Amino acid sequence: MANPEVPIIRPLIWLGSSKKKIQSFPEEVKKLIGDELQIIQFGGMPKDAKPFKGVGSGVFEIAIKHDNDAYRCVQAVQLGKYIYVLHAFQKKSKKGIETPKPDVDLIKKRYQEAVELANNE
Repeated sequence: MANPEVPIIRPLIWLGSSKKKIQSFPEEVKKLIGDELQIIQFGGMPKDAKPFKGVGSGVFEIAIKHDNDAYRCVQAVQLGKYIYVLHAFQKKSKKGIETPKPDVDLIKKRYQEAVELANNE
């Protein structure tokens, strides 16, 4: 009898205040983001994830709408053996879908930190 392949789960590395931010989100949002991060950990791509452009290759954003609010979680998935959660935030801008510049700047900074961590694995 052949052994079924055991799935490999890739650990999460939380950068900055990303974990604390997610813990402050409404329960339903926390559950959805947690479920979708787990899908990524097992090598899948969740339905609410899309590429986050302008930062680096393999950076994805999970976007959740809840009670007329928008919640975001941005992670780097192609840096070594870990998944780096770069930033989580509630999007407050009511105009357009563009991520506010301070959030983009923070994501870029944390992405560079993740690259350094991955290079030192």
